[in-house]
Amino acid sequence: MPWTRDEMAARAATELRDGFYVNLGIGIPTLVANYIPTGMTVTLQSENGMLGMGPFPYEGEADPDLINAGKQTITELDSSSYFSSADSFAMIRGGHIDLSILGAMQVASNGDLANWMVPGKMVKGMGGAMDLVAGVKRVVVVMEHVEKSGAPKLVNACSLPLTGASVVDLVVTDLGVFRTDRGKSPMTLIELAPGVSVEEIKAKTEPTFEVALP
Repeated sequence: MPWTRDEMAARAATELRDGFYVNLGIGIPTLVANYIPTGMTVTLQSENGMLGMGPFPYEGEADPDLINAGKQTITELDSSSYFSSADSFAMIRGGHIDLSILGAMQVASNGDLANWMVPGKMVKGMGGAMDLVAGVKRVVVVMEHVEKSGAPKLVNACSLPLTGASVVDLVVTDLGVFRTDRGKSPMTLIELAPGVSVEEIKAKTEPTFEVALP
């Protein structure tokens, strides 16, 4: 049975390490904040100028002035700090963020990423995504395995405008987990969601891939 969005976020959270500074993209990646292991110190960073975000607020407790880069209401911690977006991007571009967990519309077998241009929709810009994939030490993508139309999101080559070339290290979908070797193909299937078969994933994945299951 495919993983739910929360189960995908929980799987992505296993990539966190104690002491990490982490940037979470909008969508499913924001849920990772709810699955930081107990006793682990992870500092969440947001492009709009915040370091040290708390969990999402309960209904009725949200502060409309306290938001992340995706305009979602968040909470602060005693250790939270605030600064300009210029300082925030200096952290990202300077290589000070250990891990970025992002959503995607397409990931190619060589680690190319497309996640900022929505087909048929007007967008004002790519936000911080291009800086994140260029400046962060490790990039994990969390996304549904296929589009609503059933078309694969793991592709031979991205047909949408790229966010970054050969930048993805790991892909977590609702069907399984793939390790990528930046700039090289094929990717490797390293984990299956419960009840999902390799044959099902092959049928829903455009590129060929290697299999290295535990």
